[in-house]
Amino acid sequence: MPKTRITGTFTFTHWDEQPVAGEKGGVRVAHAAVSNDFHGGIEATGSSCQYTLAYLGDSGGTYVGYEHIEGALDGREGSFVIEQRGSFVADGIECAFTVLPGSGTGALAGLRGTGTFTARHGQKSTPYTLDYALDE
Repeated sequence: MPKTRITGTFTFTHWDEQPVAGEKGGVRVAHAAVSNDFHGGIEATGSSCQYTLAYLGDSGGTYVGYEHIEGALDGREGSFVIEQRGSFVADGIECAFTVLPGSGTGALAGLRGTGTFTARHGQKSTPYTLDYALDE
């Protein structure tokens, strides 16, 4: 089945980060509860995202997370979950994400896909790209 590409932007609306380990030296680990608003191919407000972050010094690190998005994708109403894996780079964050298989509901049942975003320090909104298909 051919994939469709959508683009848009998202904006962080809430970020609550709590340290877990490493505050006295070495790799710092933290959890973050985050909400985002999406515009463009995805229209959703107040997503629910949980990250685990590993800071490897002043500007490097990695993170993984799951984000529950409820709203519309290309006009189809429903919800889905994306799994994110990203890296902290000198000027921001680079992330690749995958739609969690079986997570689509409503008109998004059977959704699958992959996407990317790059968040730059100082940017108010972050552009994303998602290549997706819906199983029949």
